[in-house]
Amino acid sequence: MSIIATSYEQLPTLDVTTSMSGLDFMQGILDGTISGPPIGATLNYHLHAVEDGKVSFRGTPLFEHCNPMGTVHGGWYGTLLDSAMACAVMTRVPKGSVYTTLEYKVNILRPIPRGTLIEANGHIQHAGRSTGISNGEIRGVEDGKLYATGSTTCIIMKAT
Repeated sequence: MSIIATSYEQLPTLDVTTSMSGLDFMQGILDGTISGPPIGATLNYHLHAVEDGKVSFRGTPLFEHCNPMGTVHGGWYGTLLDSAMACAVMTRVPKGSVYTTLEYKVNILRPIPRGTLIEANGHIQHAGRSTGISNGEIRGVEDGKLYATGSTTCIIMKAT
């Protein structure tokens, strides 16, 4: 099944999304048969790796992602962690179901220098019939420094 989008306005429909498991869907984004989310282009990050219960995104914060003080905005950290942690939950969502973030928490440990390649990793802790819990971290790819950690709770629901 090919669902490559020529633009972000052509994201997969709910019918396509629920026709496969969350893991298959995420692997489709990774291999390019399914269009990635437009937020990745906006915030300069992309899906890097997917396996059952684990997801990683890589990206680089740019000047456009800074707050008025010139440091990387906390929302950039939060979005990267939300993507990694929630998509780790998605790898356990069964065919015919959907999920969304209920809440997430971010702990910023140090500023990420603009232009630094980072990796945001999400690791599943629990996935049941109705909830998924995941933890995550942001580390520098080259320096290995831990920049932020997070946790999330997601709701898993049957598609209607």
